[in-house]
Amino acid sequence: MSFTQLFFSPNGRISRKTYWLKYVLPVTLLCYATILIDVIAGTISAGFGIFSLVFGLITLYPSIAVGIKRCHDRNRSGWFLLLGVVPLLNIWLIIELGFLQGTIGDNKYGTDPLSA
Repeated sequence: MSFTQLFFSPNGRISRKTYWLKYVLPVTLLCYATILIDVIAGTISAGFGIFSLVFGLITLYPSIAVGIKRCHDRNRSGWFLLLGVVPLLNIWLIIELGFLQGTIGDNKYGTDPLSA
């Protein structure tokens, strides 16, 4: 899967390994880097740093696209991501996307990413 397909297309499925190694880890490291830049540059105001705020806005759509692909791997609609805004139910979303294995074999959202 190409960079643009991973980050900008909500279509298809991705495995847990792809989710953690190609999305969560790099984005988390970059987020910490922008926070560090904000601290060093002194650009934190009202609890937000300008660099980390811009980074968050830039990664908003890719986060949704990658999340939808993980939902698809679990044979769920992308609307399942809305559980993230419900207190306590958001824990289930984290478990589903980050830790549970995807549907084995093809499903209505595409082919099994582990069989490719």
